[in-house]
Amino acid sequence: MQLSGTDLTYVLLGLGALGAAALPAIVAKRPLSAPMVFLALGFVVFQLPVDLLPQLHPVSAGPAVEHFTEVCIVVALMGAGLAINRPFGWRSWLTTWQLLGIAMPLTILATTAAGWALGWAPAVALLVAATLAPTDPVLAGEVRVGEPTDAEFDEDEARFALTSEAGLNDGLAFPFVLAALALSATTATGWSAAWIGHWAWYDVLTRIALGTGIGITFGRLLGWLFFRARSKALRLSEHSEGFVALAATFASYGLAELVHGYGFLAVFATAVTIRTAERAHGYHRVMHSFMDQIERLLTAAILFLVGGFVAQGGLTALTWQGATLALLLLLLIRPLIGYISQHPTAGARRERIVTAFFGIRGIGSFFYLSYALEHGHFAAPADELWATVIFTVLLSVFLHGTLATPVVAYLDRRHRRTGEPAGDTQGKSPT
Repeated sequence: MQLSGTDLTYVLLGLGALGAAALPAIVAKRPLSAPMVFLALGFVVFQLPVDLLPQLHPVSAGPAVEHFTEVCIVVALMGAGLAINRPFGWRSWLTTWQLLGIAMPLTILATTAAGWALGWAPAVALLVAATLAPTDPVLAGEVRVGEPTDAEFDEDEARFALTSEAGLNDGLAFPFVLAALALSATTATGWSAAWIGHWAWYDVLTRIALGTGIGITFGRLLGWLFFRARSKALRLSEHSEGFVALAATFASYGLAELVHGYGFLAVFATAVTIRTAERAHGYHRVMHSFMDQIERLLTAAILFLVGGFVAQGGLTALTWQGATLALLLLLLIRPLIGYISQHPTAGARRERIVTAFFGIRGIGSFFYLSYALEHGHFAAPADELWATVIFTVLLSVFLHGTLATPVVAYLDRRHRRTGEPAGDTQGKSPT
């Protein structure tokens, strides 16, 4: 009997799905994470002397990488938005606004400056900075909020801040990626004043407003349909079909992209708006559970392939500049800027430290890099850029994955010992 590549694929898919189901419970309470295990498994399997395993390369498979990671991100964004219990508002989401409005732009600026100082061209440095800027809603499972509950302020500030930041900054990184593409196309002249004005008005303000507006509007429509439609057949919350969340995800993303808004923002805004429509309804848990299962399957597949790519020499193009930038970003730039950007009222000091440090990099970075390389040309080899981004994500997965469980357990013990509500750090006003 001769084993075919298709047969092996079925075996790996089945075992991967079983692993995605079992691993979260197996690694719980341990200084280990499911992403670490899937990366390691991919590395080991692709080291085996089996000719049937494919050669992996994100450059040659650019469109496939872009769309596969795109789907994983939007699924994770819907799950993250449905999980947030805290009412939307300026004061109650203050930490989120500080991380998005202060920490993220300053992190991009500092990372760009570091990359430029290390010898990269300005466009390359900006691209790497923008690609690595968003924290990840996919790989941050240990430090995300849990499933939807009836309590509006039961999350600790660190978990809430990291979840809401990751939900929004995937879309907010896009203007900076577009700026890097524009700079790479005008290396001789640089940005003009007219281009900067157009970028600020259209790529930043207009497209963010379109994505957010469509997400909120579509979320309100779905909230009415799910919970208040006069026809019982249309009141989908009574049918308890979790895959409806997947329909909402793709529809909101597609609608926003059709009008050139940022689809990632639309998906998260849709999820948060649906969540507010009938906050205590059990249907939110049904939808969240379904999206969580899909997310785990997609994440397992992507990380397994990343581990395989590393096993096949994916990091051989890594330079000392790329490795240095990764270390600077994860150990200095993000923790320092993330901490100083949070106002002292934004939770206890220990939670501000945790929020600043756990800026997990992940699958969003793969999407942005594949998108940029498909739409532009940069003064650095694509292999080097991929090696830099993958090394940064690997470092983040193992560093943050090792520390997340003990750190979160420490925060939980502190909350139980002091008796303070986990989210009672900025008052409970939603406005």
